[in-house]
Amino acid sequence: MPTASKLAAAVAFAFVAFFAANAFVGHMPKGSNPGWLREVSALTGALVGWLTIGRHGAGRGMVDASGAGIRTAVLTTFWVLLGFSIYLMIRKSMRMLYDGPLDAVLGIFDVMIEQGKQMGQVDFLAILGLGGALGGIFTGWAGRRWK
Repeated sequence: MPTASKLAAAVAFAFVAFFAANAFVGHMPKGSNPGWLREVSALTGALVGWLTIGRHGAGRGMVDASGAGIRTAVLTTFWVLLGFSIYLMIRKSMRMLYDGPLDAVLGIFDVMIEQGKQMGQVDFLAILGLGGALGGIFTGWAGRRWK
């Protein structure tokens, strides 16, 4: 059932994921093509926001709301990272870069670790932390305002 809290969470975390992906693109190696990274990240942020923080509300106070928002931002980052790692693994396996199916599955985690190291930039982490906290506060406010 759609609620104001779910809608606010979807919009807030779509923005957080989009801006975090935009910061990540700035740290990608030269010549890398980000493709649909920003758009898929925003869609994933909206979906994770709707399903996690929007379903339960953001909490009872601002501290709970900001904590739930940061948790949602981290979950969004995980799902985007997993999705793109699977996509990159499939592209590598089509070029026969793996010896077998087990190497391909393990390759997902290798790509996740490699991409995760690039996410350790200050601007990316600041967007996730501050954006997640503000998104959680906004979601909690919307849930209390429009019941």
